[in-house]
Amino acid sequence: MNVPVVIQAGGKGTRLHPYTTILPKPLMPVGEMPILEIVIRQLALCGFRDLYISTSHLAHLIEAYFGDGSTLNTHITYVREEKPLGTIGPVTKIPRPQKPFIVMNGDILTDLDYRAFYNHHLSGNALLTVAVFQEKVPVSLGVIDWNDEKQATHFREKPFLQFWASMGIYVFSPELWDMIPSDTYYGFDTLMLDLLQAKRKVMVYPWNGIWLDIGRPEDYQGASDIFQNNRDRLLTQGNI
Repeated sequence: MNVPVVIQAGGKGTRLHPYTTILPKPLMPVGEMPILEIVIRQLALCGFRDLYISTSHLAHLIEAYFGDGSTLNTHITYVREEKPLGTIGPVTKIPRPQKPFIVMNGDILTDLDYRAFYNHHLSGNALLTVAVFQEKVPVSLGVIDWNDEKQATHFREKPFLQFWASMGIYVFSPELWDMIPSDTYYGFDTLMLDLLQAKRKVMVYPWNGIWLDIGRPEDYQGASDIFQNNRDRLLTQGNI
């Protein structure tokens, strides 16, 4: 498809210490392969083979493992973060794309249909499209609702709150590249606030399949089981 994909792989993975003192987070194994290899295989299956990987922490290990990407039927160009640039800042280190392009974190286990996600952006005339997943957040207390007379009306013991959260996977229109400050720390939170304040169009793409950010210890511990139980779904993109 000749569509650039920027994969963020420069974080220190502090939440996964001490493991990430030896391995960068994108090389953390899920099943028998690193999480970043799963991501790259999925992208290639969907036709996205022009990859830019932003590296910093233990960058030489990532570059040595994947090389030029040819063994995974891709072409990989590495861009080094000499200083932390946040989750969006590294995008300015690649040549300005001439068409919409994908930006994503390199530590995500998901069965997202990347091709459908990209096409959704093309149909929407937005600057940014964000893949979102409905995350359940436990409340470890008994929750009471009441009315204006302060009379209890409902009680829920340890309920779950549900939020549509960013999956760390985006499609950028080329014009958005021009709006990101170069060589400056710039995160997704700042990008969203800037765009909404400027009343620029941002779309979402809800996904109801598999999604885990393995940077969270509680998710990484179960990621291998999820991968093994859904291997065909994750590595053959049977949902496409």
